Amino acid sequence: MNHRMIFKVLGYLLLIIALGMVTPLLISLAHHQSDTVSFVASIAITASAGFALTRIPLKNKVLKIKESLAIVTFGWLFSSLLGALPFYLSGSIPSYVDAFFETVSGFTTTGATIINDIEILPMGILFWRSFTHWVGGMGILVVAVAILPIMGTGGFHVFKAESPGPIADKIAPRIMETAKILYRAYIIISLAEFALLMLGGMSAFEAAIHTFGTLGTGGFSTRNSSIGAFGSAYIFNVISIFMIMSGANFSLYYSLFKGKWRDVIKNSEFRFYLGILFVSVLAITIDNNFHIYHNWFESFTHSLFQASSIMTTTGYTTFDYEKWSAFSRSVLFLLMFVGGSAGSTGGSIKVIRILALIKLIKRELTKILHPRAIVAVKLGNDPVAESTLLNISGFFMLYMLIFILGSVAISLEGIGFLGATSAVAATLGNIGPGFGFVGPTHTYSEFSVMSKLLLSFFMLLGRLELFTVIALMTPKFWRREM
Repeated sequence: MNHRMIFKVLGYLLLIIALGMVTPLLISLAHHQSDTVSFVASIAITASAGFALTRIPLKNKVLKIKESLAIVTFGWLFSSLLGALPFYLSGSIPSYVDAFFETVSGFTTTGATIINDIEILPMGILFWRSFTHWVGGMGILVVAVAILPIMGTGGFHVFKAESPGPIADKIAPRIMETAKILYRAYIIISLAEFALLMLGGMSAFEAAIHTFGTLGTGGFSTRNSSIGAFGSAYIFNVISIFMIMSGANFSLYYSLFKGKWRDVIKNSEFRFYLGILFVSVLAITIDNNFHIYHNWFESFTHSLFQASSIMTTTGYTTFDYEKWSAFSRSVLFLLMFVGGSAGSTGGSIKVIRILALIKLIKRELTKILHPRAIVAVKLGNDPVAESTLLNISGFFMLYMLIFILGSVAISLEGIGFLGATSAVAATLGNIGPGFGFVGPTHTYSEFSVMSKLLLSFFMLLGRLELFTVIALMTPKFWRREM
């Protein structure tokens, strides 16, 4: 394994993280906040560590699959360890374990928090907390792939290991160009939401923070009661639309830019994604109108927002959905296991895997009736390779196994079945809020240190799609190649 290359790339990544702390530092200086010194120290520590690693001389620049998996996993871990420094050094989060949990939650776009009163935090900390969503949404290493020539052709392995979904879309011939195209789309959509939120009455600071949380499908807010604090149907609907956009495959926006509207309309995953969302919103709207709101527009607005928020794994709230009926809560709980599309910033299992599994089940039923039939599983007009179907089936089984075992482990906290299962579902699916003990009006602050570390691990597992992290935990991975 090319250890030198791994550390060198990690060094450049830490320099990027240090650079990301400059903007919250400037905000802190401009508003004379108490977190200025903590950002100066954090930048100095992170940049020094990064610079030292970049000075490592290379014997070769080859990045194979093993090196790429190590870079992605350790890249996210190191970013979270050093990204936690501003929270800890400023005293905003006195416990380093809690600061680490908050940072992992930020970078993985989970949105689970241990902070009980968000509104007392300094502005620089609030900005950094949400900016981690925006960086982590598209992928920490995707930034490195886009700007670092040192990644070379091995950048595709890094891109593939970090990209959400069973198939990594390569838009351009060169992976660096693909990363740049995706980030251009990401920035343009971010600027559009920022402008619309400003038009809705948000300050530039709050518009930026909620844009980061929406586009990254993270859900950190500046208000204790999340988006509900703004009390604006306009803001609710703007954020709903952009959450839905963020849950779609970002490569579709490139197709739109190229004028390939039919490719987008005919995309089977996109249509299934919108179909699940439409049925869920319709069901919740009807249920809520009879039990909670008694006003169709209000019922639709809150139902659209909350279904979009949970399905895209954003985690914003406009209302305490635990006051909804058992039926509506059940729909939301099921949406926690669906997630966004492949190539989106959303987490969980992913729509494309659900669709492929349904078609796989349909094929097996057909083969029972027609044993000699050769039936291909297709997504759109393209047949899915058997190796991909095996990967999807394995992913689903592993995801559910981790969910079950994780729920049993967290239940040792004595918080009850609903609280334990939704805590694991919310962290493994990178959603944030769940039900019961971790509902929309609660935080994760009451968990023990061990549970917080375990839930942090689940967040990383979910964001890196299980196999990337678990591969590093096998003895075979570390054996020397002959």
